[in-house]
Amino acid sequence: MTTQIFVNIASDDLERSTAFYTALGCEINPLFTDENAACVVWDEQVFFMVLTRDYFATFTDKPVADARSVAQVLIALSRDSRQAVDSTVDAGLDAGGTEPKAAQDLGFMYSRVLEDPDGNILEFLYMEPAAAEQGPDAYTPVDA
Repeated sequence: MTTQIFVNIASDDLERSTAFYTALGCEINPLFTDENAACVVWDEQVFFMVLTRDYFATFTDKPVADARSVAQVLIALSRDSRQAVDSTVDAGLDAGGTEPKAAQDLGFMYSRVLEDPDGNILEFLYMEPAAAEQGPDAYTPVDA
């Protein structure tokens, strides 16, 4: 059995969130989408369930965090290249997201942070294959 990941996030405006995530290149699975939730498909293994704040609250007895003022989770997703990181974040910015900090380039890894319109934090990253397989010390810059 293959493990699939379903990340549940709260939204104040489901329609706005759906538009935001489709602008990033995601598809919406209509079989699991209604007035309370949208199933955002990243790939065959990773999905976001974007839930209205009230519906999200039915799954827990804890208060639902307002992601605009507190960080509860940082969601990191890999991309196939530095350019793909940039194009994903740029699409998110055009769709109403914000970039709260500058890009981080560690040589072996490049990342950018994007907040969706509800404040949920997404980090998009590209890691050089040698570093991903053997650790950061295995990466040798091309011009070294």
